[in-house]
Amino acid sequence: MIEQLKDYLRPFAPEGIALAFSGGVDSTLLLALLKHLQQESDFPLLAVFFRSVFQTAEERMDVERLAGDLGVDLAVLEFDPLQIQGIKTNPLDRCYLCKQHIFGKLRALANEKGLKTIIDGTNGDDVHVYRPGRRALKEFGVVSPLEVLGIRKIDVRAMARALSLSVASKPSAPCLATRFPYGTSITPEAIRRVSEGEKVLHEFLGSASSIRLRVHGLVGRIELEESLLPLALAKRAELVAALKALGFDYVTLDLEGFCSGSMDIDIPIN
Repeated sequence: MIEQLKDYLRPFAPEGIALAFSGGVDSTLLLALLKHLQQESDFPLLAVFFRSVFQTAEERMDVERLAGDLGVDLAVLEFDPLQIQGIKTNPLDRCYLCKQHIFGKLRALANEKGLKTIIDGTNGDDVHVYRPGRRALKEFGVVSPLEVLGIRKIDVRAMARALSLSVASKPSAPCLATRFPYGTSITPEAIRRVSEGEKVLHEFLGSASSIRLRVHGLVGRIELEESLLPLALAKRAELVAALKALGFDYVTLDLEGFCSGSMDIDIPIN
């Protein structure tokens, strides 16, 4: 499968590639394979990270480390998503509005650098869940090799392990805006609270675990992997005290456990 993916990527290389790079397993796999191709035959390659309040400081450091380890040039484009019209009210198409903005900036950068192709890490599983941002990718002609080839997350992780990439088991980390119900206001303070809250949860429960702190006003709803539930209960007092110190009036533990995209339930897949 690795060779199949490299064969798909190879024709795009000669005219230059800009990769939307988040530091997650999908985009890191693509960056590693593009670096392999660059070593076969040199071509212009640039990894681009979008830095905003919707990403944690840890994510930003990971991106810089991974690009450095792979020896790929990194560009960091800073933007304020809360200044994009409509984002603050967290509409159903929030992801589209955000990606329309950032991929417009990426297209402009790619044109400036003479890079013909923009690539991103959308994978084969993403077509089966609510991903309104995919519409923006199509509008800007972004190529999504993993999606095109039907490569699922489980396959991506297997390839990352085969290549000894440090991110092979890294939990997914969607932007912090996904922690809020649609139609509710997103403020810098609310983003800070959820970012700090999840940092606390990882410190108590493990940095390599899938953890979400969903925000319902001043109620913090914790989603954890089922295996972590006993530990969370054992540390209940410490967790409650730490989260209340951040400004949550109530702290709840979701007995259904971790559920990726739990705010998207009952929304039709586009």
